[in-house]
Amino acid sequence: MPDDSNATPADARPGGDADLAHLAALTAQEARQFTEAITQIATGATPDAALAVSLLATAQILSTGARLGAIQDVVLQHRYEPDDGDDTDLAALRAAIANVFEGLDEYADLVDPITSTELTTGSLSSDFAIIVAALDHGLKHYDKGRPVEALWWWQFSYLSDWGERAAMALRVLHGLLAHIRLDADE
Repeated sequence: MPDDSNATPADARPGGDADLAHLAALTAQEARQFTEAITQIATGATPDAALAVSLLATAQILSTGARLGAIQDVVLQHRYEPDDGDDTDLAALRAAIANVFEGLDEYADLVDPITSTELTTGSLSSDFAIIVAALDHGLKHYDKGRPVEALWWWQFSYLSDWGERAAMALRVLHGLLAHIRLDADE
């Protein structure tokens, strides 16, 4: 009989349960950090730092999302997502962010840059609310001890919604910062 003492358990192989648990813990931590940063910005307590902190937080959560997009699809064991109740109402957060970025909140956006040249409008406040809502939804799964469901949700919503909103928000934040720094009269 062959010696299996050096065999790697299934849950320790790349993509196994141990890797998914680690990725879920890391993603949960980064989701909380993003949500806390955006919530702090929404208070309006540090308006001079709002642009810079938003830029940093958005870049970080996009890195998190890119990691989710780069891995193989996370598949739910039962092919359904348990209902964790109502999603968090983020209307107050959206309004507070719009207030912080008053005059800078709305921007021109493409409906789908791959398939259409149709223009629409977007807003940083809506983008941040969409991202926070998706991250919060995944955190509900994670906090109830369902890390695979949390990862599935974060990955699915990154690819279908919040990743695009975060990428656009990052582009807008970068553009705002560039205009402020480079276009300002002495």
